[in-house]
Amino acid sequence: MNASAVPAFPLTSEVQQALAVSLRGADELLPREEWVHKLARSQATGQPLRIKLGLDPTAPDIHIGHTVVLNKLRQLQDLGHQVIFLIGDFTSLIGDPSGRNSTRPPLTPEQIKANAETYYRQASLVLDPARTEIRYNSEWSEPLGASGMIQLAAKYTVARMMERDDFHKRFTSGQSISVHEFLYPLMQGYDSVALKSDLELGGTDQKFNLLMGRHLQQEYGQEPQCILTMPLLEGLDGVEKMSKSKNNYIGISEDANTMFAKVLSISDTLMWRWYTLLSFRSLEDIAALKAEVEGGRNPKDAKVLLAREITTRFHSAAAADAAEQDFANRSKGGVPDAIPEVQLSGAPLGIGALLKQANLAPSTSEAGRLIDGGGVRVDGSVVSDKGLKLAAGSYVVQVGKRKFARVSLA
Repeated sequence: MNASAVPAFPLTSEVQQALAVSLRGADELLPREEWVHKLARSQATGQPLRIKLGLDPTAPDIHIGHTVVLNKLRQLQDLGHQVIFLIGDFTSLIGDPSGRNSTRPPLTPEQIKANAETYYRQASLVLDPARTEIRYNSEWSEPLGASGMIQLAAKYTVARMMERDDFHKRFTSGQSISVHEFLYPLMQGYDSVALKSDLELGGTDQKFNLLMGRHLQQEYGQEPQCILTMPLLEGLDGVEKMSKSKNNYIGISEDANTMFAKVLSISDTLMWRWYTLLSFRSLEDIAALKAEVEGGRNPKDAKVLLAREITTRFHSAAAADAAEQDFANRSKGGVPDAIPEVQLSGAPLGIGALLKQANLAPSTSEAGRLIDGGGVRVDGSVVSDKGLKLAAGSYVVQVGKRKFARVSLA
């Protein structure tokens, strides 16, 4: 966008506030000056901006890592803009290669349909359904046909495609890249053309695809969208990004008691990052709460507030109350304020070996005796199976009444 070729709109306090909302917790906003212009124009004309988020229904459930971008959508929705929740039923047939070191197996139409049926219902726990436009990219992708696909492919070069980090790494290491994988960013970019989006959101791993949307909009004579990338939320272990495959996630359809307990299991340090990315509290409120903790307030108080907020969002205030009481009951007074944090590897790891390596038992045989006596708890639940193996994730492990450790297992 050439700034000298477009009319200037006043940079009001409302526009500055909208920019601050846009930037909260964000990784990157590109190009910033174009987004400011769009915000100012929208405020001056009363025309809402079209803000797009695309999700491929690759699994039936959404975890709270996905809600980082959903939260941002809701914040922009509350400013009066039009949110488009795009379900990538067509692009799921290709398979997103982002961040992959091998070809992603495409889903079958039956799998996609089954997963898509639950996606919007879960997203509606964050978004306002009355102000959300739901679209499926098969609407415009399937009618393209072979000739349309060829014309679309002609608008981007192989050399530019190979600049993409994951493609470049796979090519230089001799790993295979299927031709259909080049179609994925093209089709995601074409979604922006079809929807005439002003802003597209995505994780940091989606930057190439989001920029493709800008490029193709210009190729089709449209004003290019801006892009807003959000960080990938660290999971319960505080190290790896939240992922079901790493078992360090909280599913938004999990029961309230499990959700509450999992939030309380995160480290005090990770808690503040979760506040920024997951909480609807203002940044000023969060800063004040953090100052109280630094001034001597128990950090567990802040963690309980976060657990209550998240559990209330996906269940109810009553469910959060019950979950808090359940956690206190199961923990017999709760977890102490400060407990050792232990990093272990070798997942899945047997409970006996975990207790020994975390210095909670002198030997695996003694760990077995402790388990037989009902003296071992994981996340508040008594362990009765000596053959239990724990997958990668974060756990609060208790032995007896006084020994605790927060174990991050990779």
